[in-house]
Amino acid sequence: MNKFFKRKKVLVAGGTGMIGTCLVNKLLQYDCHITIASLEAKKYAEKLFGKKVKFIQTDLTDFKNCLKVTKDQDIVFNLIGIKGSVGIGQTKAASFLVPMLRFQTNLMDAALKNNVKDFLFVSSICVYPQSDKPKTEETAWDGQPKQNDRIPGLAKRIGEIQAESYMLEYGWKAPKIVRPANVYGPYDDFNPQTAQVIPSLIARMVNGENPIKIWGNGSAIRDFIFVEDVVEGMLLALEKAPVSVPINLGSGKGVTIKKIANIIAGCVPKGAKISWDISKPTGDPVRILSMKRAENLLGFKAKTSLEEGIKKTVEWYLKSK
Repeated sequence: MNKFFKRKKVLVAGGTGMIGTCLVNKLLQYDCHITIASLEAKKYAEKLFGKKVKFIQTDLTDFKNCLKVTKDQDIVFNLIGIKGSVGIGQTKAASFLVPMLRFQTNLMDAALKNNVKDFLFVSSICVYPQSDKPKTEETAWDGQPKQNDRIPGLAKRIGEIQAESYMLEYGWKAPKIVRPANVYGPYDDFNPQTAQVIPSLIARMVNGENPIKIWGNGSAIRDFIFVEDVVEGMLLALEKAPVSVPINLGSGKGVTIKKIANIIAGCVPKGAKISWDISKPTGDPVRILSMKRAENLLGFKAKTSLEEGIKKTVEWYLKSK
């Protein structure tokens, strides 16, 4: 992998987010010439990386901006996305769909026009319809995404189809596609109003909310992957994956939200009593990714246990919040 990335010119769109920050720090080990395109302020990027990267504050829903940042790049990572807690996919449906379609479509189209050689499209577990079985990649089109993830899930599906269509019509072999599970770790969004379950619970418990009331009944089963592991899988996919063949990146193991809450309560200094608000949505009952394709094509397997990953995330938040 070192030789593949060594001294390449790399654009990381969304490079100031949780996954982007981890990815950029990894690519710096390969002496890559890195450009970050993000909506964040330049001061924030400088706090993260100093002068080690080139930073462009820009709106990638504008196609002209996408053409500018992808020019002369060897590799483009599309990490731009809109994250949110349970319910936002319904209450902010248009705010999910329209910008996501604009920036992912424009960035890939600009990369094609600038003849980028390698492009990673980061899709999501939310593309899948509901199933109690581990989700294999070919089942994504067996039905619509469910509940609050229906609209962002459909947007991600469109991005995958866009990559396939460019291969079919133009023979563009750059795009590789990964579908991460629920990613967590340092530099996540810890705002309880918008954060996903792990960072939200960490922030609420650390900040003294006790007892802590959680949506649903805690029975929902999810697949979580630590950010360092997902970055390793992304790099392997860009190097080794077939063109436009989606590959899951998760742990392949299911854990209940109730267990997650208890692990976090055991890691924060003061702990917290937990209650459940069964009047609120629990979400899809089961979401676990099959990891057979990732293991067979990439030799990838997540290394970080949930307990270890949550402990690392809590420790980072206590130092950095």
